Amino acid sequence: MDTAELIRRATAAGITIATAESCTGGMIAAALTDTPGSSAVVDRGFVTYSNAAKMQMLGVKTETLDAVGAVSEEVAAEMAAGALANAGVTLAVSVTGIAGPGGSEIKPEGRVCFGLARSGQETVTETVEYGAIGRDKVRAATRDHALDLLALAVSQIERETGS
Repeated sequence: MDTAELIRRATAAGITIATAESCTGGMIAAALTDTPGSSAVVDRGFVTYSNAAKMQMLGVKTETLDAVGAVSEEVAAEMAAGALANAGVTLAVSVTGIAGPGGSEIKPEGRVCFGLARSGQETVTETVEYGAIGRDKVRAATRDHALDLLALAVSQIERETGS
């Protein structure tokens, strides 16, 4: 569904959303708030580019960062859960990745980890390997995938509640 439809359906279902973004630097929140009526749905966006911001604003644990690094499903999960808890919303999506240029054999350019936290549910995560397609393309694809994850979650909530 497009962003306008996402906002319309989330509004109708009483769903609120927060974002926790690293590699996209606020692009997901911007895409949501570009849509008229988004103020009924979007509560806030956390841009946590540094590890310190992830810890201070979202409660990401130092131990997690030390053990697996910022670009990991574990950190994406903690980011999403922290955004959900701090904003008191229905849904929170998080992204952390290596848009490029750069990366390593262990964590290559184009790797992005996503988290989706939902009130009363276990946080889900996934990793997408976009490859070295260029910084702008990785960031745009990440934004679009995060919006798709939110749309799927809204659809699931609609089915569960009959909205």
